[in-house]
Amino acid sequence: MTSGKPPTLDARIERWPIEGGFTISRGAKTEAVVVVAEVRRGEAAGRGECVPYPRYGETPEATLAAILAMQDAIGRGLDRVALQAAMPPSAARNALDCALLDLEAKQSDQRIWDLLGRDAPRATVTAYTISLGPPETMAAATAKAARRRLLKIKLGGDGDGLRIAAVRKAAPDSELIVDANEAWTEANLEQNLAACAEAGVTLVEQPLPAGNDGRLAHIKRPIAVCADESVHDRASLPGLRERYDAVNIKLDKTGGLTEALAMADAAAAQGFDIMVGCMVATSLSMAPAMLLAQQARFVDLDGPLLLKRDRERGLRYDGSLVYPPDASLWG
Repeated sequence: MTSGKPPTLDARIERWPIEGGFTISRGAKTEAVVVVAEVRRGEAAGRGECVPYPRYGETPEATLAAILAMQDAIGRGLDRVALQAAMPPSAARNALDCALLDLEAKQSDQRIWDLLGRDAPRATVTAYTISLGPPETMAAATAKAARRRLLKIKLGGDGDGLRIAAVRKAAPDSELIVDANEAWTEANLEQNLAACAEAGVTLVEQPLPAGNDGRLAHIKRPIAVCADESVHDRASLPGLRERYDAVNIKLDKTGGLTEALAMADAAAAQGFDIMVGCMVATSLSMAPAMLLAQQARFVDLDGPLLLKRDRERGLRYDGSLVYPPDASLWG
């Protein structure tokens, strides 16, 4: 039942320690800094979580301010459809979009996939990330995770051939995908792709910097290449097909689940394989992405596994599988 009172909006910054640290080509961090939006109407409250990304000029403080600036609009009844035009695609819009979706589900006493006319999510295999480091360090970390069915390997440029060979030796039976985080160059691109192909890697994410990835259209790609930093929402899909075989859809880039679902449909129609990715964050960030996972070839929703602890009633992880969220968490 819907309360006659207008909805209210609150938001906060939270910090979640990472287990052992997390390193990619752009640097290392020891905690996940997230921003949580909460929209409340009567006794029902919807939550959404986002991760501001410095790569796109976002900070936790600016993201928090952007969310709170929508208080009056939310009080006047702004819904998630109108939200798409009221805010640009961003981490801030993601948190608010997901909070409104969660509230809608709780007020109707239905699961969000039923409300959206989507298939109910099922348990799916998620990647587990191995941080960038020296080959021997990465091999040791990989050996501990070698029973997982899908591993995502962070690479960083020079020496990546040695890194991926060491990883493959440590996990001979796992499917491997690689994320270069824009760290390769035109000079080492083909050499690194060949090394990955030799190691049986299935997919390489964003090998060249966004905006400087034209070379991908002029080489024979021995394995599939996935756009991450080069793709954000539906508007960024045109023109990518010659350079990329797949796109990584992340809710913080699309500005929420509403746009992400539309983007997944558009990407599939244009012939892209779909990858669903995440930042290091809690299960509240991963839960909405489980709806996307159902149409994805690659799922990378391991963020909570990299934390020292997850929030209460988090997603269930069992080996390589991640299970859909309980309504108490989201949706």
